[in-house]
Parts: sequence; C-alpha cells; structure tokens
Amino acid sequence: MPRLNPEELSPEERAKKAKEVCFDLLAARPRTKDELRQALRRKGFDEDTRETILGKLDNAGLVDDAAFAEVWVRSRHNHQGLARNALVAELKRKGVDAEIAVQAAGEVDREAEEQKARELVRKRLRTLGNVDEQTAIRRLLGTLARKGYPQGLAYTVIRDELREYGADPTTLPDYIPD
Repeated sequence: MPRLNPEELSPEERAKKAKEVCFDLLAARPRTKDELRQALRRKGFDEDTRETILGKLDNAGLVDDAAFAEVWVRSRHNHQGLARNALVAELKRKGVDAEIAVQAAGEVDREAEEQKARELVRKRLRTLGNVDEQTAIRRLLGTLARKGYPQGLAYTVIRDELREYGADPTTLPDYIPD
C-alpha cells in the first residue's frame, strides 16, 4: 500500500485523515496533545491541519493534558514505583506543561512516596542474596535514585529497612536532608 501523502489530499480529506490518525492513537491509550502533534507531523500533515484537528479534539474533551497527567501519575507511581521527581520529568518529556506536570505529581504525597520506596527496597532486598552491606546499600540507593526518590528519603528508608531485615547499617548516616 503506498504511503499517504497528505499534501495530495483536499483540505477536507486531509482533515479527515488527520482525525483518523488521532483517533487510532487515542484508541490505543490516552495521549497528550504534543504526542498527537508529533505523530501528525511525522505523517506529513501541515501545521494548520495539525492545529485545527488538535483544537477540535481539545474542544470535544478528547485530549486533556491535565487528565492524562493524573492518570499517568497514578499508573506510573503504583505500577513502576516512580517518585514525584521522575513523574514530572516523564510528563515533561511527553509534552505536558511543567505546571500541569508538577500539579499532577503533587497528588503523590510524601507518605505514599515513602511507602512505595519501602516496597521497592523490600523487594530488592529479597534479590540481593549474600552481598556485603556496602554493595547492598549501593544497589538499593541506585534503585531508588533511578526511580527519582530524593537522597534523604532513600537513605532513611534503606537504613530502616536494613534494620528491619536484620542488618545494622552502620555506614549510612542517620540524617541526610532532601
């Protein structure tokens, strides 16, 4: 099948095809306005067509970056264990406005973030086997850092969970500010 060239279509056909592209993408999962804009750009749609279609989808309530951000935050925090910092960074990469991203990530409170960090550390501790304390701490810190947890929270959680696990984490300071 030959590749679609939107420039060869009439304005009405071009708008219809652009809308189909957006609907196909939205059927798979919610998308940000910027994700749809990029997809239309890759398919060769001109800026006027892209912005017209995105405006119509926005007015119809089919594209809502704030709603997308809320769902994304809930899902990525619960299933991937991401902290607020990592969630904001992901949303920004997806084209969500920084203010909307920060507000959505703010739905994850400090207690929920700490609880998820503890779950991640407990899970990781089960896989560490017989490694020495320094190696365990380094790996646990790395795990939490990759998930976006602040250093102070990571140290506190790791120290507490190591004690709970039966270790005496003498190499971890008692307090590291976030």
